[in-house]
Amino acid sequence: MDNKILVTGGDGRFAKVLKSKNKKLNLIFCSKKQLDILNLKSIKKNFEKHKPKIIFHCAGLSRPMDIHKKDIVKSIDLNIIGTANLVKICKLYKTKLIYFSTGYVYEGKKGNYKETDAVKPFNNYGLSKLGGECAVSMYKKSLILRITMTEKPFTYNTAFTNLKSNFMFHEDLVDMLPKIINKIGIINIGGKSQSVYDFARKHNKSVKKAKMNKSSNFPLNQTMNLSKLKKLLKW
Repeated sequence: MDNKILVTGGDGRFAKVLKSKNKKLNLIFCSKKQLDILNLKSIKKNFEKHKPKIIFHCAGLSRPMDIHKKDIVKSIDLNIIGTANLVKICKLYKTKLIYFSTGYVYEGKKGNYKETDAVKPFNNYGLSKLGGECAVSMYKKSLILRITMTEKPFTYNTAFTNLKSNFMFHEDLVDMLPKIINKIGIINIGGKSQSVYDFARKHNKSVKKAKMNKSSNFPLNQTMNLSKLKKLLKW
């Protein structure tokens, strides 16, 4: 509890769960209005005010997914330029940066992707998060988390039987964070490799089966290799 951790995007979906479920970390939540990642002065102001030892960089643009195709300027600004700005200030103050990225940086076709595998995002969202990763990777005092997670309860009435992933809930990541924040590099973060339907069915018996249309060009095996995570958590 000694080290202050500043959370960007403090009013976002995951941050709200983190705020309500966290019991071990000394967290300071900054909303978009309080900390504008596109404004270096705003970032500096918060670093001077709170003097954090670690940054959880959760701010950025995720959904709706098609916005990254319709408005690439907004996607670039929030996920690439905003992240690069934060890296600059973390370097200035020698503050550790933990970047919340996504498993969408992988190609998503063969599955079981390791942290050392090549990255080839299949949509603009993945590209924008990879752009952020590039900036973060240049800073040695950093940790990149490639995460696959969703809200609890599962928010949809149907789930795909032919789409494999590593879905877990936001709450699961909250439990993991205290055990990995001292690490550096890249870590895949997720749950058991399984179909989205199997994941959803365990928590909601009324979820109906659906099939992803292969003509959609959406990759059907997005699973990640979690060996590194399991070793760290001693699963």
